[in-house]
Formats: sequence, C-alpha cells, structure tokens
Amino acid sequence: MAFRPPPSVYNGRVPSIVDFHNHYYPPAYLTALEQGPSAVQVTVDDDGNPRLHYPGDYNIAPPGQRDLTAREQALDEHGIEHQVLSLTTPGTHVEEPATAVRLARLVNDAFAEAVAARPRRFSALATLPLNDPAAAAKELSRALTELRLPGAMLFSNVNGVPLNDRRFWPLYEIADDAQAVLMIHPTYPVGVEAMQEFWLMPLVGFLLDTTLAAARLVFSGVPERFPRIRWVLGHLGGAIPYMAERLDRGFRAFSECRTQISRPPSEYLRRFYYDTVNFDRRALELAVRFAGADHILAGSDYAHQIGSLALMRQSLETLDISDAEREAILGGNARRLLHRS
Repeated sequence: MAFRPPPSVYNGRVPSIVDFHNHYYPPAYLTALEQGPSAVQVTVDDDGNPRLHYPGDYNIAPPGQRDLTAREQALDEHGIEHQVLSLTTPGTHVEEPATAVRLARLVNDAFAEAVAARPRRFSALATLPLNDPAAAAKELSRALTELRLPGAMLFSNVNGVPLNDRRFWPLYEIADDAQAVLMIHPTYPVGVEAMQEFWLMPLVGFLLDTTLAAARLVFSGVPERFPRIRWVLGHLGGAIPYMAERLDRGFRAFSECRTQISRPPSEYLRRFYYDTVNFDRRALELAVRFAGADHILAGSDYAHQIGSLALMRQSLETLDISDAEREAILGGNARRLLHRS
C-alpha cells in the first residue's frame, strides 16, 4: 500500500487541501491529437504512456495525467481533498485556428463532465483557442455561463503574441464582468533558441516567460483597466516576488513605465494570486511576505515529471507562518477564490 502522510492538525482541526495547479489531459483530447489533424505528434513510451511532442519539449502522460480514477487514488494517498484541473502545454493555440476551437470545446466539455461527476474532488479552468481571440472570447463566455467553470488558464504568450496585446482585451472584458479567475501558465518562451539544452526551456524559460507576461500586463494597464479579474500566476509567479522592487524603480525612473498605470507595479501585482509550485521554503516565504498569505495557493504541478504532491505538502508544512495562514494557503484561499467556502 502506498504511503499516506498523516494528517496535520492546525487550530485543532485537519485542514482540507486544495491543489490549484495541476494538469489533466482528457482521454478524448488525446484521441483527437492522435487521429489528427494536429500540430502535436503523439507517440507511446516503453510503459505505454502517451508522449506529446512539440518544439523544444515533450510531455509524458502517465495514468494520473489522463485517468481520473488513477488521479483520485494519488490524491487519497497524499491527503489532497480537491484539485482545480487545467490543460497544460502545448495548448490548443499551437493548432490551426479551426482545430484550436474544436479542441478547446472538446477539452472544456470533458472538464465540465469531470466536475459534474466528481464535484467534491474537482473544479476546472477552461482552456481557450487563444490564436483566434474572437473565438477565445466566445469560448470563455460559454465556459463561464453554460459550463459553469470559474475561469480559464491562459498561456504566457500566444505563438509569440503577448497577453497584453489589444486583440485580447474583449476576452478581458468578459472576464472582468464575470469576476473570473484567469491563471497564467508558461509556454514556449520568447528567446527559446537559447534554451535547447539541459531542459532549460521548462526549467528556466517557463519562469522567465511568466515574469515577462505579468510585467507586460501590468505596465500596459490591463489590471487597472479590468480590476475585477482575479489573476493567478503559476510557479510562484516566476521571478515576480523577487523582481517587483525593480519594476517599481522602473516606474519611478522611466516615463514610459507610467503612461498606462497610475500606481507602482507592485501595487497591482500584490493583488495577484501565486501558486506554490516552487518547493523551496525560502522562496515561498518571500512570496508570502510580498503578496500576503491570503494570496498564496497550494499547487503541485501533478502529474508532470517535475511536479510532486508530496513536495507540495512538505514545503508548506515547514513554512514559518501561523496556523491560520497555513490553513489559508493549503485550501482556504482557493475555496474563497472558487466560491466554495
């Protein structure tokens, strides 16, 4: 039998844990990629797991990445009550626009079915055909109203187009009206040609691209123009907690950094949420000091090779914070964000 960690008791009770950052490939999506047409090549590894290939990277889909029963077993083993499902790289935006629209609808329908079948265990963030901004806005509206999903995951750039580009503003208008959650997850980063060895693209490039996306959004005035969007940055925001002071210095020093915003960047960035897919205690404590414990969300990056349910728990249980703050990070903040309290 797999090891299940003992429950941790805070304030006299065992907190329920919500894993906000994890990924799931619905089986119907994998089948659609295999059957094509698709820009993603799918092969099978020696263990029978699908392997999704795209430039500079590939993802292996072990059972927990594509089978909700296997996933639930892993969650039970690690004492995780709830997960917020999302798609992962390469995303539908790497496809031709018509294919992207079709695959995004397929994924979101599968997410909604998973949530309906297991509402105690799963929520989900929609995926969007971002290479067709009008279709992405339409699909977000459908996801929010028809499928009743709380928001969507955006990739940090869309085939090189930054998220602050005006073509995405109609999507942000819909999200703002609905007070939706928009999570930024990295993808094929700008400058990837320097990251072809040693897995530097996901290890370094992903974090840099998240940082760049967040900085561009803030300096271009998107959070000021759409203040009701609830932004979440993956992987502890890349380098944002570490670099926010430098962004503020840019705001004071350079007039170009003040044309679209009325306050220093850190004031907007502190309203963002940051998931804990960085398992270093000191990095996590820096993020807590920057954004406050009420804006930190537990995250594992399950079921990627680089993710870990165990390390998510262990890193959070060693933080030098109060029991109330730990409870909030483990699940209270996510439940509030998802209106599950």
